[in-house]
Amino acid sequence: MAEPIESVTLPPAQDAEQEGQWLKTKLQQWLDEEFLPEIINVHIAARASQVFTRHRLEGETDLNALVMAVLTEMQGYDFSKSFYSEFAVANAVGDLLLDSLGIERCCGN
Repeated sequence: MAEPIESVTLPPAQDAEQEGQWLKTKLQQWLDEEFLPEIINVHIAARASQVFTRHRLEGETDLNALVMAVLTEMQGYDFSKSFYSEFAVANAVGDLLLDSLGIERCCGN
């Protein structure tokens, strides 16, 4: 039987607003580099950052819970002017957070 993937816990937020600003900047860079730099990317990054920041302010430290929160709340966002979807954005948030923690995200390691 396959072993469950261990959860990743972020350190408690020292400054959730600063973390959210960091995420907004990094996510917008990622969105701009993946396809084309477009103004919609600014709005997507801002919205995802708001969700992340709010959950961090509420004390959330579980990476999976944070990614699911972004996914769930971005489902109501209008992606019709974007190359992206809520799934791509939530996955990118997870990847950026793992990178910031120095955790290799390839092959479940």
